[in-house]
Amino acid sequence: MTPDEYCQHKAADSGSSFYYSFLFLPGDRRRAITALYAFCREVDDVVDECQDAQIAATKLAWWRQELGKLYAGQPDHPVTRALMPVLTQFNLPQEQLLEIIDGMEMDLQQTRYLDFKALSLYCYRVASVVGLLAAEIFGYQDRKTQKYAHDLGMAFQLTNIIRDVGEDARRGRVYLPVDELQRFAVPVSDILNARHSDNFRRLMEFQIERAEHYYAQAMSELPAIDRKAQRPGLVMAAIYRTLLDEIKHDGCQVLNQRTSLTPLRKLWIAWRTWIKG
Repeated sequence: MTPDEYCQHKAADSGSSFYYSFLFLPGDRRRAITALYAFCREVDDVVDECQDAQIAATKLAWWRQELGKLYAGQPDHPVTRALMPVLTQFNLPQEQLLEIIDGMEMDLQQTRYLDFKALSLYCYRVASVVGLLAAEIFGYQDRKTQKYAHDLGMAFQLTNIIRDVGEDARRGRVYLPVDELQRFAVPVSDILNARHSDNFRRLMEFQIERAEHYYAQAMSELPAIDRKAQRPGLVMAAIYRTLLDEIKHDGCQVLNQRTSLTPLRKLWIAWRTWIKG
């Protein structure tokens, strides 16, 4: 299996909406974004699949070393070998890839966030940085597109947090800010024990409004000259905004179920959004 094939399998097997957002890209950009996505999946899986925090930290340290080898031109892993040809072609700085690992390490160091400012740093590292790297791969002419990519990444991560409240709670993690839990009178124990309530629904509607604000802000910031190049992000936004609508329509029942769209529906949204440009 070649490095590109490894990354392709990693992306396809994840079932992620991101996979559908770059199906229609030309070959070189599709290979680059697939390799970047595979890297993100690798380091994310370290945290999600490793029960021992110390072992997970050791594995993330290995990935830091592997990035050093990558930028020295001597990578070992299939993902970093797939990334090597595209580093200079698409201007992918080592510092930003390291920031993604910084975000994953936050999951090993804390399971609560006191307020949205604290959560924002986490979202920036694990999602906005990815958005900025993706924008480089897709291409842009106006630097304002970087602001769009940053805010779109925030919107994506907030959507992930909303969708995965129950799943994260079963891992002992609560990403909803503590001060907002208090404002809506939702005890942390309700989250950890999957107790749905009217207060919880109102809390989640507030979270959805914040995510929708970031989507709207990102769309308003995307320069017209770069809209066509940045279509993969627009595809992803269309899929994720549909997911948010589904969650809201279901009464924010995210503690006991994980709302998702079928592959066929994702493909239809992706094709329709791509054609509209």
